[in-house]
Amino acid sequence: MDLAGYVALTRQAGLSREMRSVANNIANISTTGFRREGVIFAEEVKALPLEGGAVAMTSARARYTDEARGALERTDGTLDLAIEGDGFFTVMTPRGPRLTRAGAFGRDAEGQIVTPDGAPLLDEGGGAITIPFEAKTIGIAADGTVSADGQPLARLGVVTVEDRTKLFRESGTLFRADADPAPAAGAKVLQGFLEGSNVNPVLEIARMIEVQRAYEYGQKLMDQEDARVRLVVRTLGGQS
Repeated sequence: MDLAGYVALTRQAGLSREMRSVANNIANISTTGFRREGVIFAEEVKALPLEGGAVAMTSARARYTDEARGALERTDGTLDLAIEGDGFFTVMTPRGPRLTRAGAFGRDAEGQIVTPDGAPLLDEGGGAITIPFEAKTIGIAADGTVSADGQPLARLGVVTVEDRTKLFRESGTLFRADADPAPAAGAKVLQGFLEGSNVNPVLEIARMIEVQRAYEYGQKLMDQEDARVRLVVRTLGGQS
């Protein structure tokens, strides 16, 4: 493959990664607590073995998460929770503690508050929160205090990571913190609400069309370059 082909190929590879990101966003339009993801492109300049020669290539080096908050939807569910302000709930997964904005919780067979995947919701001390099954009323205050029949049981571990470069997205709505999270000052817990996805479907579909057209144009350019090379080979072969 010649130089033009390599340049076009790097562009196509980057567009392919962006298309996967856009498709994932569209698939999670209705996912509670989901935050839109994008791709960051960088330009790589390589020197050529001739004086003053260089070539620029595209590289999709990193992903970023749109931290805009999704709309709050009232559900009146006892264990449907949302955070007003900056902050994350803390849950315990098989890979260790993780952060999430998805607040659709329930109770397992032991009475622990858990995610739909069974990950326990943690209190501010890092322990699971258990609510007795005989409790008739469950209350969760704005400061995260969980009570059963008016008796306080625990306080939710609502935290934030000040250095966002230490916050890494895993799968779905989970984030890993490579720094010690701090209590989220000013964050309020809302009982009976869920935070929706922050994906704008109109913008994502428009972006999908834009990326698809750019990919098709790049493919056409590569086909034309391939035809040019074949023509040159046939021409030189006929002259010999």
